Amino acid sequence: MNKPLRSLSGLIDFDCAARWGSFKLAAQELHKTPAAISLQVKQLEENVGFELFVRHPRHITLTEKGEELAAAVRRMLSELRAKVAALQDGDDEKVLRISTTHSLALKWLVPRISRFTKQYPDIDIRIDSSDHLVDLDDGSTDVALRVADVDDADPHLLFHERLVVVYSPSLLPPGHEALTLDDLQRYPLLYEHSADDWIQLLRENHAMKGKYDFSRSYTNFAVLAQAALAGQGVGLVSYAIAYEDICSGALKMLACRSAPYGRGYRLLVSRNKEGMSKITRFRAWLREEIGEMRRSLD
Repeated sequence: MNKPLRSLSGLIDFDCAARWGSFKLAAQELHKTPAAISLQVKQLEENVGFELFVRHPRHITLTEKGEELAAAVRRMLSELRAKVAALQDGDDEKVLRISTTHSLALKWLVPRISRFTKQYPDIDIRIDSSDHLVDLDDGSTDVALRVADVDDADPHLLFHERLVVVYSPSLLPPGHEALTLDDLQRYPLLYEHSADDWIQLLRENHAMKGKYDFSRSYTNFAVLAQAALAGQGVGLVSYAIAYEDICSGALKMLACRSAPYGRGYRLLVSRNKEGMSKITRFRAWLREEIGEMRRSLD
């Protein structure tokens, strides 16, 4: 018969020792003695009914069951700490934690988030920009705005992205108002990761014949857009990332057919936060902003 877990004592000590792989280093973090940490873990092992660590002469390693429990405890403690922080800050409805990519945060979300806070000044916005996926179930994030492969039936899909050709007005020769496809051979062509998207676009526009300079690649669209703004070449960039600069006139968009692109933006919501007023408001605002951007592209 399974033994019920009658005490949570020792879970913090266990989590710390699991992270460090050492009772001594865990003791330093928690300001305890190694013996006290070892005793807490031993009592926890007796409580759960199985060993959590293999004790070696100079270090410890998690057992297979210890690894599983450590992952569960880490998630639980992370959610608990996030909840305590939210309660310390005040009403959880008043703090909206958003995770998104570096590019989307820098070039799309941050330039317009003031419009949301103007509508809802009581909501405190926290934006975490990272290209690494977050765990929406650990309590530290409310919503995630992410790039993903497009499935038109996906209820979380906000916008099917398109790639557009952009350039700085500083590249225009005297007396010219716009660049054309024929001008592309005169400038470096900027792209993210691979020139394949450029090749698709040129093929779509029947412009494959010619000598093109694919000499400059970038790790993300935000950096690529900045290079285009600086006049370093003609960029092929996501419309959302270039949108603000196109609207302001800092970038011009070359008139041509866009290439097929199978990526888009999704809004993911923490299961524990779905239905909260702040989430409903943010989702509605987001769809309105994206609708305006989509209409401008069409």
